[in-house]
Amino acid sequence: MQVCGVQLSSATSRWRESWPPFGGSYECTGNSCCISGSQRPLCRVQCCQVPRSTGNVAHLQKEDKYSCVDRSTSYLHVQTLRNFPVEKLYGEVVLVRLDSVLLLDPLGLCSLSLKRTLSTIKYLYKAGGKVLLVTSWDPVLQSVNPVLESTESFADYMSSLLQVKVIPVNGVPGLTSCKKEEWVQNDIILFENLLNFRGENANCNDFSQKLASGAAIFVNDSFSLSHKIRASVVGITRFCYASLAGFHFEEELMQLLKINDTTRRPYIAIIGGSNFLRKAPALHLLASQCDGLFLVGKLSFQIMNGLGIPVPSCLIEKNATKEVVQLIEIAHNRNIPIYYPTDLWCLNSNNNEQLEIFDSAELLSGLISLGWTPVDIGPSTLERISSLLLSCKKILWIGTTTSYDLTEEFSVGATQLGQILNKASHNSCDVIIVGSAACKAVKGISDSSSQYTAFENESVVWEFLKGRILPGIAALDKSYPYQIPWDDVFSDTEQPLFVDIGSGNGLFLFQMARNWEGSNFLGLEMNEKLVVRCLKDVASAGKRNLYFLSTNATSTFRSIVSSYPGQLTLVAIQCPNPDFNKEQNRWRMVRRMLVEAVADLLQVNGKIYLQSDVESVLLGMKEQFISHGKGQLVVDSDDSGNCRMENPFGVVSDWERHVLARGAPMYRTMLRKV
Repeated sequence: MQVCGVQLSSATSRWRESWPPFGGSYECTGNSCCISGSQRPLCRVQCCQVPRSTGNVAHLQKEDKYSCVDRSTSYLHVQTLRNFPVEKLYGEVVLVRLDSVLLLDPLGLCSLSLKRTLSTIKYLYKAGGKVLLVTSWDPVLQSVNPVLESTESFADYMSSLLQVKVIPVNGVPGLTSCKKEEWVQNDIILFENLLNFRGENANCNDFSQKLASGAAIFVNDSFSLSHKIRASVVGITRFCYASLAGFHFEEELMQLLKINDTTRRPYIAIIGGSNFLRKAPALHLLASQCDGLFLVGKLSFQIMNGLGIPVPSCLIEKNATKEVVQLIEIAHNRNIPIYYPTDLWCLNSNNNEQLEIFDSAELLSGLISLGWTPVDIGPSTLERISSLLLSCKKILWIGTTTSYDLTEEFSVGATQLGQILNKASHNSCDVIIVGSAACKAVKGISDSSSQYTAFENESVVWEFLKGRILPGIAALDKSYPYQIPWDDVFSDTEQPLFVDIGSGNGLFLFQMARNWEGSNFLGLEMNEKLVVRCLKDVASAGKRNLYFLSTNATSTFRSIVSSYPGQLTLVAIQCPNPDFNKEQNRWRMVRRMLVEAVADLLQVNGKIYLQSDVESVLLGMKEQFISHGKGQLVVDSDDSGNCRMENPFGVVSDWERHVLARGAPMYRTMLRKV
């Protein structure tokens, strides 16, 4: 019995051509796969190469040429602990979100994930930070792990892992729960199980604020919760000046992004489980990226039904018919095969000990009505998978199991598939395993030389493949994902740099660049459409001392400007949105992270120009720069403190012109680095 490689050759009306009796021989001719020896013609599918992913987009490509960042995935480029200035950790209170499942990994210190998490804590501790640890565990995990019986026992366990004393603290997490003497004398504190507090799952603002009390920096090292909106994952970031990815989180995120990397081909996805409707967006994405899909579990019945193979109604998800057809259309348009099992282990419902192997067609045509139930993929299917994967350079296995009733008792296929993938990992094939059952199957037979990527929590990966924003990632501070080729941007990179944060339509900088040819001007603006328009105008005008980037400068300023070869001489922030800059706004422009980056990178005697038509906004920005400038910033000029100094450039922005035209005042101040 062979596995069918479905070849889709034409429009929908031609897909439902007759199928061969199972028993024909499987043939591959070039890149084309089909079944021969049949009485009926086969719908044909061809494997084809699609254009490879460009990976890092060349920074100055034209229209793509003009836009440097893929905004749909830019939220995935986060600030990491690794790239955060280590000297800024000294004396700071750092709250770290941990994954208790990972901490209790049966492999112990042999687990790379556990080692990375412990490295996060040790790194903060050695850098002189005061470390607060928070995590959560449910009753099921507690029942099989005695160390979770109390905060005290878990703290002892953490102490043994870190070889540093960890102090347990019960009550609402946060420094307010600590006795002062405990905090002064100890550098690492572990708080009570977060699930004991309703505010955690509700992402309660008040609970988030209490959790963050006293903490300046938040480090998330619990990647498995990235798809959840929790107070300790999302809410807390509103109350810490820096929100970073820990070492484990950073590595997991890098591996997640590799799932969409199509540079290694052929790339085959093996997809198990059920609930086609819920997984449809992810399946459609995989069909648009991979060179073939192999569906097992209950998902395979939906595809068989969509291809016109008679399937009993009890096995069909009737509300997923549209999504199944769409998947087949994508495969047809790309000429890629969709595979499904042709033999299955079946259990007799009248005799629970009777197991037999049946052809899929034979089973679906009548044996189910006689009490036979599919429980796992058969040996011929596994043999075909093994043969198919021999030439693969990348394999993704995602889904609960290969079985059909989702019980471990009948998951022999998962174990054997694990052996096949473990062997592939030794043959220079990138293997990605997703889901606890799949990971268990591979880990059970892998050795130290096995090379594969594993994600225990498949929900995170499914949400990512569906194209949904993962809130735990989106809540972290952002970094600029590309290295800027300054020599291509500016004709002379030794010229002083003027940065306008929130450059809008760019007219202010265009005029400045015309007036001061001896300086370089960089506009940082969140609105990508405005940036693309500005870059087109720059290209048309042939300006080599002016450039624009689409980014959130609040968190990316340091990573962008720090690589500039010349001196940063002036930074301007003009007329930020008053509502956007309210104190409670997590993403307000002027925050401690931006202030410290500007103060660090600005040359001595360099200046900061602040302007707004709302006096309270101007005073708020001025206060932020003075208070977080570490004594390096002083007022250079603001007209004796009333913030009514004249525009020092003789060039006005659009909004400034609008405000002055209606007779309203502009408030300005100039700060200087000493």
